[in-house]
Amino acid sequence: MSQLFDLLASFIAVAVVLTLHEFAHAFVAYKCGDPTAKWSGRMTLNPLKHFDLTGILCFALVGFGWAKPVPINPNNFKKYRAGCVWTSIAGILMNFLTAFLFFPIYQLLWRAYIAAPNFFLDFLWYVGYLLFAYSLSFCVFNLLPFYPLDGFRVIEAVDRRRGKVYRFLRNYGYYILLFLIVESFICDFFVRLGVYQTGYFDILGYVMQFATKYVGWPITALWGLVF
Repeated sequence: MSQLFDLLASFIAVAVVLTLHEFAHAFVAYKCGDPTAKWSGRMTLNPLKHFDLTGILCFALVGFGWAKPVPINPNNFKKYRAGCVWTSIAGILMNFLTAFLFFPIYQLLWRAYIAAPNFFLDFLWYVGYLLFAYSLSFCVFNLLPFYPLDGFRVIEAVDRRRGKVYRFLRNYGYYILLFLIVESFICDFFVRLGVYQTGYFDILGYVMQFATKYVGWPITALWGLVF
């Protein structure tokens, strides 16, 4: 498959995964009593409403990124703490669910392509694979406790004391996250040039590979009984 169609498949998958993630945040917030996201036009399946330029560029470069945070006013929640927690984890749960649903679709498309190889099926199975892979990686990536990711939002929801750990993650989490992404990109760049030793220093890559393996295991194990 040409690089152009690889890029197109990647863009389609990113658009779907990010949109469903942010829609889940907005929808759950609305159901918990906060209409802020809906009034801001974010309770929508329109990808353009959710894209964050820096997050999309990071996704394109290293496969990790984020969307524009959904605006939420927790004071509107019917139950403050429950609303904060459910809204924070809604995107993560949505990505895990979509990974679960996209895996069998990708497997079926792959089998169809093997049975009758053609460009159209080749493109479709690759999109299906990326939908599964990106859903899973985005689910895991958002578990990291760095602002503005969902892992930080969960800490924010359950830690009402706003202690030193919270303040550190709130003030420096974004920069730590960018450092890890840039460091991962540099390592991957040199690996592609043949300097394979740099792969040993890819901190974010190690974390993602380890976490994705175990988070994705229930999905692959269950569907493995079928395929």
